[in-house]
Amino acid sequence: MKRQIIDTIEKYDKIIIHRHVRPDPDAYGSQLGLKELIRANYPEKQVFATGTHEETLTYLGDQDQVDCAFYEGALVIVTDTANTGRIDKSCTTAGNLLMKIDHHPDEDPYGDVKWVNTSASSTSEMIYTLYEEGKDSYGWKMTDEAARLLFAGIVGDTGRFIFPSTTCKTFEIASDLIKYDFNRPELFAGMYEVKRELLHLKGYIYQNFTMDENGAAFVKIDKSILEQFGVTPSDTSQLVGALGDVKGICAWIIFIEEADQIRVRLRSKGPIINKLAAEHGGGGHPLAAGASVYTWEEADRVIEKLKQLCK
Repeated sequence: MKRQIIDTIEKYDKIIIHRHVRPDPDAYGSQLGLKELIRANYPEKQVFATGTHEETLTYLGDQDQVDCAFYEGALVIVTDTANTGRIDKSCTTAGNLLMKIDHHPDEDPYGDVKWVNTSASSTSEMIYTLYEEGKDSYGWKMTDEAARLLFAGIVGDTGRFIFPSTTCKTFEIASDLIKYDFNRPELFAGMYEVKRELLHLKGYIYQNFTMDENGAAFVKIDKSILEQFGVTPSDTSQLVGALGDVKGICAWIIFIEEADQIRVRLRSKGPIINKLAAEHGGGGHPLAAGASVYTWEEADRVIEKLKQLCK
C-alpha cells in the first residue's frame, strides 16, 4: 500500500492535503509533515496543506488558502480523518483522485485510495513509515522540519508516550526523529505551556467534576463558565486529559458549550467509548473519542450511557 501511495504521489503535479476539523498536533503533524516530505523530495510539485487555521497550533505551522477551482486535476490527500463529515474544508471531491491516510477505525471507507492502520499510534507515525518506504525504494530524504512535525504528532497522540497505542516501533521512530536538528524544548513549550486562565479553568474542573462509585466521571463547562475564566472552546482541548490523573477513574466526559452545540470530549481507561460517540454523530478511537449534543438533557443521556459502560 505504501508503494502504491508513493507511486500515486509521483504521478501528480498538484497535491492538496486536508485534515480534520478542530485539529490536534497529529492532524497538523501528519498533514504538514507529509507536505514537507513531498516538497523536499519532489521540489517541482505544487503541494498545499489547507484548512481553517487553529491558532493554538501556530507553533507547528499555518494553512494554505486554496481556491476550489485549483483542485481540477489534483491529488487530494486527507490525513487523520475517520469520516467525511469531519474533513476540514470542502472541495475534497473536486480533485482527480481522493486518498485517505488514517489510524482511526475505518467506519467511513471514503477515498479512491485508502490506507488505514488502526495499530499505529498516530497518523504521523504512519507518515514516517511512508518515508521509510520512500527512503528504501525511491531515495527519499527526511528534513529537520518534517522530523519536527512528525515528532510533535506522535507525542501528541500518544500523550507523551503513555497511551496504550505506544509501541516499540513508536519509540524507534521517535528515537530517529530526535536525531534531526529541531528545538525540542521550544516544541514542548508550544505543546504544553498553557495560559494562566486555562490553568484556573483546570482548577475549576478538578473542584467540580462528578464521579460515581464505578469511576464514571463528567464535568459541564457552559458558556458562562468559559466567559468567567476568559477561555475559548478551542482552548479547552488542552484540558481533556486532566481527569485521567484521578485515582479510581474509569472513563470521563468533559462537556464544552459552544455557540451552536455542546462538544462531548470522551476519554477512557478501559470501556470502549467510540461507539457511544457514534450514537451522537461522533467517533474516534476506542479510548478517546468525541461527539456533539445540542441540549443539556441530551448531555445527561450521554452521562447515563457512560455510567452503564463503567459498571
